[in-house]
Amino acid sequence: MRTDHDSTDLTGKLLVAMPGMGDPRFEKAVILICAHSAEGSMGLIVNKPAPGVDVLDLLEQLKIQRAETSRAIRVHFGGPVEHGRGFVLHSTDYTANDTTLRVDDRFGMTATLDVLEELAHGRGPATALLMLGYSGWGPGQLEEEILRNGWLTCDATEELVFDSDSGAKWSNALQSLGIDPTGLSGMAGRA
Repeated sequence: MRTDHDSTDLTGKLLVAMPGMGDPRFEKAVILICAHSAEGSMGLIVNKPAPGVDVLDLLEQLKIQRAETSRAIRVHFGGPVEHGRGFVLHSTDYTANDTTLRVDDRFGMTATLDVLEELAHGRGPATALLMLGYSGWGPGQLEEEILRNGWLTCDATEELVFDSDSGAKWSNALQSLGIDPTGLSGMAGRA
């Protein structure tokens, strides 16, 4: 039986979806785990841009005025839970009072409008991704999915998480583990 002492804290790690996982929403997904505890896990998919969603339209809907100095921010599908809710995954050079979750020394997450207002005015974090929705797991659920070979875990790097080539993140994450993505099969097995 697994106890809390046996579980590894996955906060700040990347989950890399294995082929044949069975859930098309997570096919070739790379997820940064933002929180992991005995109560469950929460993460954001970092390699699935949200097609047809423009940050300028979102800012307009939220009635956030955009300055000439605003920076471009990419919008991603963060996961299937609460896909109408926004999260900004960003570098730790920005903190919004008590509303920023410090994932680790490299990543922060803010789910309040102030970070979008800062970005719209050319301020805020140096690096950021806007996520719509999140990925969540109940107590022990993620650990079970890992044991069933649904996910691999690897160290997260800023280059991998914030890379502008979202299509390469899955294979780059696998290569960081020394795995050739072309050699993976959709069939899971155990010895």
